[in-house]
Amino acid sequence: MSRLTEAPTLIASAQRALRLLEAAARHPSGATAKQLSRDTGLALGTTYHLLRTLVHDRYLERREGRYRTGPAVSGLTGRNGPEGPAPGPSRPGGLDGLLGRIAHQLSAAVHFARYKDGEVDLVAAAPAPGAPTADPRRFRSGAHAHAAGKTLLALMSAEERRSHLARYPMVPFTPYTLREPAHLPLLPRHGPQRAAPITQYREYALDTAGAAVPLVLGGDLAAVSVALPMAQAHRLPEIAALLRARVGDDLVAAAFGR
Repeated sequence: MSRLTEAPTLIASAQRALRLLEAAARHPSGATAKQLSRDTGLALGTTYHLLRTLVHDRYLERREGRYRTGPAVSGLTGRNGPEGPAPGPSRPGGLDGLLGRIAHQLSAAVHFARYKDGEVDLVAAAPAPGAPTADPRRFRSGAHAHAAGKTLLALMSAEERRSHLARYPMVPFTPYTLREPAHLPLLPRHGPQRAAPITQYREYALDTAGAAVPLVLGGDLAAVSVALPMAQAHRLPEIAALLRARVGDDLVAAAFGR
């Protein structure tokens, strides 16, 4: 038989994994392993084995026993997953993929937020196993409680900070939430990367700790943060230091589209 007419060599495990991805994509709210097994006709044991691999490589996410497409799929398609941030300003090219790689390297959820047009906005986020991203619907009003927002508030001028807090008062999200503007940290806009990361422990959610570092380019203010469950809070100083070391030209270019 001619080489031109030979049947192509197919990798069965790759085919099965792709079938699982396709099945999961048909369930925006997530599907159980048993449901995906039925949908694809795969044995349940094989389904679990492939799901573990796909979750590890972030093509799928597992939340409360249900699987849905993950950030690695979003990076391939250029679209947000079903649990991605709410619609807002268009994301600079490459930012999603970069945050996803950082989340994978640090095993922590990563958020990128900007202060633009007088508002604190969650622009992009990437989860990690056991560390989901923040709810974008209360991200702006909770800026005084989460690490990224506290960092942006720390970079603002006194007038900008007063304006924000007048519109979004420092309401308590937990018993540990800061309540007084005087207790918020401050950072210089010039050379803020030299400052220690700003942290929060149980201020935004009782089960979450976080740390953020600033990104400043001219008059543009941004922050990139990590979030961990409180059970892993002992990792936060090390993870924050790694995040600070990770801030470089590639992240600045992706963050500000330059």
